[in-house]
Amino acid sequence: MKNKQVYVVLIGIMFMWGINVSAIKVLVNQFDVITITALRIFAASLFVFFLLACMKLVRLPRKEEWLLLLGGMLTNVVFHHYFLADGLSKTSAANGGLILGLGPLLTAVLAVTILKEQLTVLRLIGFLLGGAGVSFTVLAGSGKLGAASIGDIEVFLSILSQALSFLIIKKASQTMDARLMTGYMLLMGSVVLMVVAVIKEPTGFQTLSEGPWSIWLVFAFSALLATAVGHMLYNSSIKKIGAASASIFLNFNTFFALIGAGLFLGEKILLAHFVGFVLIVMGVSLGSGAIETYWRGRKVKQSGLR
Repeated sequence: MKNKQVYVVLIGIMFMWGINVSAIKVLVNQFDVITITALRIFAASLFVFFLLACMKLVRLPRKEEWLLLLGGMLTNVVFHHYFLADGLSKTSAANGGLILGLGPLLTAVLAVTILKEQLTVLRLIGFLLGGAGVSFTVLAGSGKLGAASIGDIEVFLSILSQALSFLIIKKASQTMDARLMTGYMLLMGSVVLMVVAVIKEPTGFQTLSEGPWSIWLVFAFSALLATAVGHMLYNSSIKKIGAASASIFLNFNTFFALIGAGLFLGEKILLAHFVGFVLIVMGVSLGSGAIETYWRGRKVKQSGLR
């Protein structure tokens, strides 16, 4: 039952993150990319600490936890967000979407090799089906792939750094609450990104005053709900069900992002997108271990009735 609740929470997070893609697109069209990203993550970190303070969970990291926090901050916040934003500006949407779709499989490989998490044949099939669903969904919308570029390498580096961060979070959550770690990672990462923004976008912070009040409502949703609450819950889920199982739900991002784009940006949603969604659902059902858990439960009940 506990895992079922985690799965429901993860699907809710993926829906919120999918809608957040449209929100971020609106924000980066109005402001400089790195500047608004740094500010969004900084605002998210403050909200995380506010929530943690209400729950009386705030404490200073112990000496041995600082190294893991530093690694999580660099991989989960700085490298992931920087390479993703810069890479997507240099490659096609199809290329970027397909490379991002490799994230769960890459996380599973690292979790098995480094953390020794179990990856059964059914779960491997689930990861492959999820990747196929993402590929089908992306290609249905774009129609074709673009030529390989430096942007493709940067997008791959972004998912590699994110996959590594999931392992760090899993390790650090043994002694530190994953939600508290989220706050520290977001806060430290936003400071680093602000320094990068000042160097690469010298006038970025000056242009923030030009945004209309409506854009700041979008900013509030993206920073406080999608980034702050979303990452707190997702990182907590990594501790509960493992990095590999949690990462397979990232495949839902592509479909929910398309729904958001159709609702808020007026982009077309095709029948083929729903075919991709079916493949993603099948992949998540197998890759998360939900199917295996269900069958084990049935066997236990059947053996109890005999």
